[in-house]
Amino acid sequence: MSTSFSRTLRLLSADRARLSGAGLLAAGGLLSAWCVWSLLTHVTLYEVTSTARIEVDRAIYPIQSPMPGRVTRTYLAVGREVQTGDLLVELDASPERLQAREERARLAALSPQVEALRRQIAAEESARAAEQQASQVAAEEARANARQAEAPASYNAAEEDRLRQLHAEGLIGEQEYQRGRAAAQQSRFTAEREQIAVRRIEQEQRTREFERDSRVRALEAEITRLEGQMGASRATTERLENEIERRAIRAPVSGRVGETSSLRAGSVLHEGDRVAAIVPQGNLAIVAQFAPSAALGHIAPGQHAEVRLDGFPWTQYGSVQASVLRVATEVRDGTVRVDLAVDNSRPTRIPLQHGLPGSVEVAVERVTPAALMLRTAGRLLAAPRNVETSQKPGGQ
Repeated sequence: MSTSFSRTLRLLSADRARLSGAGLLAAGGLLSAWCVWSLLTHVTLYEVTSTARIEVDRAIYPIQSPMPGRVTRTYLAVGREVQTGDLLVELDASPERLQAREERARLAALSPQVEALRRQIAAEESARAAEQQASQVAAEEARANARQAEAPASYNAAEEDRLRQLHAEGLIGEQEYQRGRAAAQQSRFTAEREQIAVRRIEQEQRTREFERDSRVRALEAEITRLEGQMGASRATTERLENEIERRAIRAPVSGRVGETSSLRAGSVLHEGDRVAAIVPQGNLAIVAQFAPSAALGHIAPGQHAEVRLDGFPWTQYGSVQASVLRVATEVRDGTVRVDLAVDNSRPTRIPLQHGLPGSVEVAVERVTPAALMLRTAGRLLAAPRNVETSQKPGGQ
């Protein structure tokens, strides 16, 4: 019995040795395979964010009320296509419209007055020309009469001198001398009267010219005053029209109304109140917000990305393929903005439109598992440790 039992023990020992050798060989093979895999195989690393949305590549235009006022009409509707300058909201501008109408009526009444004054000035100028011509004829006639009167006056003056000499010599009587002297004086007075007539005509013409100039200057001053009133009325009308236009809130760009406020006729707006937002026409892009540690130094333009949109399960609809366009270099509100372009060469079943939220996965690099383990170990070793210090009693 003892012989058979010892033989059994030897057989069991041999089997155990064979099993240990096979296990070591299997473990060595697995370890070798894992080493080859970790050194030769590459895996893709992703940076992921759940804060992303689809936007148009042009800025969204918020529409705000430029001034306080009461809404009289509104043409806002979510999804409405608008063109630049289309009326969106109209504020009450009744007082400005009434005042503008009054200014236009005043302007319309002033214009005929100015035209009438201009015609009156033209009539004065025409009368001046005719009057100057008539005065010139009268003056020429008076000058001719004066020349005509000068000839007898000259003759009678010479005759008077001759009679005076004869009278002094006693050759003629006193009566004949006095008669000749009277004739000479009458001729002289006649010539002087004709000269005075010439001067009177010229003086009267100058007086009429002065009076006419005074009337023309008065008319021109009245025209200037009326034109000043017209200019003021035009400026007031333009100001009122500008005020009326400011109360018409219009679309600054072409696009689609993306959001609106709850407005109806009678609503009161304050200056700066947001009434709508217009999404301009443009290409769709994806805007994602990443943590600074994930984006800076890791995400770069050209990297491939996948976008999964909320409300469209990726298991049913798939994901949207994209590529990185731009990466911000400044941190804002604790995140870094990353812009991605939709890859239109890969069709998707998802109806893409502005505002769809989702998550983004960006493939940042490909590394081997071994490098990944070394990187993880390095981070763990470089992590700061909390060192607890204790003081002994007595400050030792």
